[in-house]
Amino acid sequence: MKILIVTDAWLPQVNGVVRTLKALRDVLEARGHEVLVVSPDRFASIPCPSYPEIRLALTSPGAMGRLMTAFDPHAIHIATEGPLGVAARRWCVRHGLPFTSAYHTRFPEYLTQRTRLPPSLFWRYIRWFHHPASAVLASTPTVAHLLRTQGLHRVHLWGRGVDGDCFHPGAGPCPAFDALPRPIQLYVGRVAVEKNIDAFLDSTHPGSKVVVGDGPARAWLMQHYPTVHFPGVLHGAALAAAYAAADVLVFPSMTDTYGLVMIEALACGTPVAAFPVAGPLDILDDKVGATDRDLTRAIAIALGRDRRVCAAYGRRFSWQRSADQFENGLTLLRPCHRSAQYGIATAA
Repeated sequence: MKILIVTDAWLPQVNGVVRTLKALRDVLEARGHEVLVVSPDRFASIPCPSYPEIRLALTSPGAMGRLMTAFDPHAIHIATEGPLGVAARRWCVRHGLPFTSAYHTRFPEYLTQRTRLPPSLFWRYIRWFHHPASAVLASTPTVAHLLRTQGLHRVHLWGRGVDGDCFHPGAGPCPAFDALPRPIQLYVGRVAVEKNIDAFLDSTHPGSKVVVGDGPARAWLMQHYPTVHFPGVLHGAALAAAYAAADVLVFPSMTDTYGLVMIEALACGTPVAAFPVAGPLDILDDKVGATDRDLTRAIAIALGRDRRVCAAYGRRFSWQRSADQFENGLTLLRPCHRSAQYGIATAA
């Protein structure tokens, strides 16, 4: 099967959306599918305001349509609500092509933090974008329920996975942590205002705090929290070693829909502390982590969890199962859709 994935988030960006789509593509190709990822690197682009490492592609529905037609997909998935997603959506709607979409990030809440405008204003756009989709892929039951309350009822669950060959309790060592006072409290992810990292850094549990990642808030945080360690972005074995060497992963975000780093840390045997919000409430139970409105209390409780139980729990999440759910959610283009697509493209 030929699967077209349109995404505004792709390499070299480092975030959960990119890592999810890359892992998905690898599994789908290993199964014999042909996957085309349409991403900003194929187009002229401009830096995103306040987040220059993210590029916003400059394209049109016509240009997107010609690219899509040339690939001749059996299924179309639009992963993000950015400029490429909008161009692909408009082309599909204009020509009656079914597609699936995904709700990866709680953009209304995210944008509210940056603009101080009410979330309801941004939900209008989310509803407009996803309404024509044959299915909106949601990472957890909580997110699925949220989408339904906003009038998006064609929701399909699509979970996430862990690379068990990379993320496991034996990953390591991590020499950078050897001299740090215990317990080591670890954050992994984008270093940006929407991640609520200052709530973690303001927590008062003794020990060492480590922030792995990069982003527009890193310089400010380094200046205001001089005792916190900022090793930068880590990948693969180095990231797994950091997870395994930490005593607890702290997940302070209140706008993520999932939190891939949580299940990676668990697979390495490291418990998770978080706020009681969507994502953590779906993933964590009281054997592998703790959620509390007081993050310091959540950290203290999580530190008492059994690391062997955490590792066993984390191994339950696989990219194979995630790919199964993704495939089951796809809507195939009927032959009449595909032949019509050629005629439209020729006339454009």
